[in-house]
Amino acid sequence: MANRTRTAPAGSRRRPSPLARFHATHSYWAVLCAIGAGFFFAALAPDSDWASSVLVLIQTATLVLALRTAGWRVTQSRLVFGLVLVGSSAAAANLVWNANALTALLGLVAGLMTLALALVIALGAVEQGEVNSKSVAGAICVYVLLGMLFMFAYGVLAVVTHGPFFAQGTDGTRALRLYFSYVTLATLGYGDYTPAGNLGHALAVLEALIGQLYLVTVVAVVVTRLSGRRGPG
Repeated sequence: MANRTRTAPAGSRRRPSPLARFHATHSYWAVLCAIGAGFFFAALAPDSDWASSVLVLIQTATLVLALRTAGWRVTQSRLVFGLVLVGSSAAAANLVWNANALTALLGLVAGLMTLALALVIALGAVEQGEVNSKSVAGAICVYVLLGMLFMFAYGVLAVVTHGPFFAQGTDGTRALRLYFSYVTLATLGYGDYTPAGNLGHALAVLEALIGQLYLVTVVAVVVTRLSGRRGPG
């Protein structure tokens, strides 16, 4: 007897769920809200071990959300999947053991996760093939993440280097390093806090250069092309 292949009627095909349709839209506004939640948590939470662990978990959840928004799965990239596992494990271990090495590892993992998050958003925005409001949201996400990335870098330096990170005689709290990072990124130059060592100086200059170049290139191009698509009036 010949095998018969049954084809389901067109009307009986399962439609994608609203959540699946949202993940395929490349809309990074929800990701921007998650990044904002991490920003305000870093600014307002106490400088304690549990807060450091929660912040890494927030970064992990935001990375997973960005991957889903870009239409990728966490398991599609072994590097990202490993980063998520290491970040979650380090965050859990930090709640039990209190050691400088673990604190430095947690800051390093958080920084790498923030960098991966920025790359995922940038690549997802480029894959759209056009400039729209979603691209603007993606560009804003990356800019905010730059400040978070350098905040984690300053935190790692404060742990692993001898002497205070700031010339004012303190390593600063997480909230203070966040403040210093965004003041540097925006090149406001208040001067109330300055890094003490050569490596800190180099990172601060690098952050200022990246912040200015990003604004005058990426953001300016995105906004200009978006205005050109809409046309006059």
